[in-house]
Formats: sequence, C-alpha cells, structure tokens
Amino acid sequence: MSTRDYLQFITEQFVTYLNMPADEKRRRKEAKKRSKWSSTNKWFGTLPLALRIMRQQSNKQAK
Repeated sequence: MSTRDYLQFITEQFVTYLNMPADEKRRRKEAKKRSKWSSTNKWFGTLPLALRIMRQQSNKQAK
C-alpha cells in the first residue's frame, strides 16, 4: 500500500466520521464499550478464561 493510498483511506474514514450523526457516533461508542474484553483476557490471554470454565465445570460435577 503506497503512502498516497493510505492517506486517501484515512481521509475518507475521517470525512465519513464527520458526516455521521451524533446519535450514531454515540451508539457506536456504547457498543464498543460493551464489547470490550475483561482485563484478565486483555492482559493474560484466554488462559484465565479457560481455567475459570474448567473450575466451574468441576464444581458442577462435584455437586
């Protein structure tokens, strides 16, 4: 990708964002906040999630 193509892409994205209505921007921002990973997944990958699921399954089997 050349520099010119990259600048054209960035400019198009910027203009699209500027022309977007305020409530659409707000909806996108809220959806992005809801879809964020938890801090353990963000910093340590999916290992903590896998361990938590395994622990929950073993607790269910023990009951």
